[in-house]
Amino acid sequence: MVFSNPKFLFGDIIDEVVWGPYLLVLLLGTGIYLSVRLGFFQITGIKLWWSGTFGHMFSKQNRRKEKGNNISPFRAVMTSMAATVGTGNIVGVATAIYSGGPGAVFWMWISGFFGMMTKYSEIILAVKYRGKDKDGTHRGGPMYYMEKGLNMKWLAVIYAVLGVLATLGTGNLTQSNAISQAVNAAFGVPVVIIGITLAVLCALVILGGIKRIASFSAVVVPFMVCFYIVGSLIALISNAAKLPEAFSLIIREAFSLRAAGGGIAGYVIMKAMRFGFARGVFSNEAGLGTASMAHSVSYEKEPVRQGFWGLFEVFLDTIVINTLSALIFIVFGLYGGSIQPSGMTLAMTAFIHAFGSGFGPVFMSFIILCFAGSTIISWSYYGQQCLGYLTRNNKTVSMVYKIAFCGLIIVGSLGGMTFFWELADIFNGLMAIPNLIALLLLSRVITSVSKEYLAARKHKKLKE
Repeated sequence: MVFSNPKFLFGDIIDEVVWGPYLLVLLLGTGIYLSVRLGFFQITGIKLWWSGTFGHMFSKQNRRKEKGNNISPFRAVMTSMAATVGTGNIVGVATAIYSGGPGAVFWMWISGFFGMMTKYSEIILAVKYRGKDKDGTHRGGPMYYMEKGLNMKWLAVIYAVLGVLATLGTGNLTQSNAISQAVNAAFGVPVVIIGITLAVLCALVILGGIKRIASFSAVVVPFMVCFYIVGSLIALISNAAKLPEAFSLIIREAFSLRAAGGGIAGYVIMKAMRFGFARGVFSNEAGLGTASMAHSVSYEKEPVRQGFWGLFEVFLDTIVINTLSALIFIVFGLYGGSIQPSGMTLAMTAFIHAFGSGFGPVFMSFIILCFAGSTIISWSYYGQQCLGYLTRNNKTVSMVYKIAFCGLIIVGSLGGMTFFWELADIFNGLMAIPNLIALLLLSRVITSVSKEYLAARKHKKLKE
């Protein structure tokens, strides 16, 4: 009976414990604190980090695919973005707007703005404290900076355990479920067939290790991001007259003091903040620490230069892609009302409105397949790293995990979306807590490493 109504079991936990006011304050507060300590570098250093990321994307260094058993900075960020750019950018945004109103979009922006410095800091620490296998392969992430930087192995173990669990919810079940729902709605293919096919295709990449995952990501991620941005812009440009009102609605609802259902004034603001932050973190992963595991495999020696990619990631994910998704839902009026509270229903309906009943479902299912499929593959690597930390990189355990992970893709394709989304929210929140604590305790190290790099760079420039 309990499991027939999963919202009854998990809804109160998410609202009152995991995603209650304390975590929201910790999440936003960490981003604000790091931004202040680093002089709001996401703004003051925009010329530097932008030229070091997008401006450096097609350089000779990035065309070099590998160096020993490690990968290029570009391939590292593409692997990270494969995990970051997922269903959260479409289905998650739709869910946030339906549940928290258009004002949730504003709080997503706030989450993204301060999250830029959070992810930047995570990557700096991960590269600084990463370890190395006998074959020279780098291994890093929150587990390593908790153990080496804080001398708190117990905290690292807690994070690693939560990380393994999170890969099953955030990185697998929600993603495979989104794919099966989208493809089934567009083409009528049975979800079982979709799940089995997806599991086999993902296994071909996952079983090949980080090099194959990075190669896959370097090809798929740039294509799918560009395809979605162009498609969304076409839909919005054709409805450009509605855009000013859409932006106005976002701002009004973000600060609305009207009461809801006889409740206290300000309820709408709190609800918008809760869903805006929760879905923002689900989308850009700033605060979770997961992306730093992929960045640690880069052969880049300078932590700050690799950290620049974290700023770029969150900007592209939250400020660009999430905003495009949100505007499409708002422009077409697809929030509340007669639409069922399903992110996939909202997303599919929005693109049917944008492109018609013929091309709309095809566009949507293709994007979900790319976004969610790449997320599954990258999150499998995060799970391997967390499990590897706990088992001293036991190869047998790693292989069993990979096989089990691929099997769960089939399970996810059959399940209910509400249950998996709530499960993902819980694990995301639990993972964020030890990681945010570590970032705050190591903030002096982050500041010191950043200042040393900037000073050395300035000194070199003066010499030249």
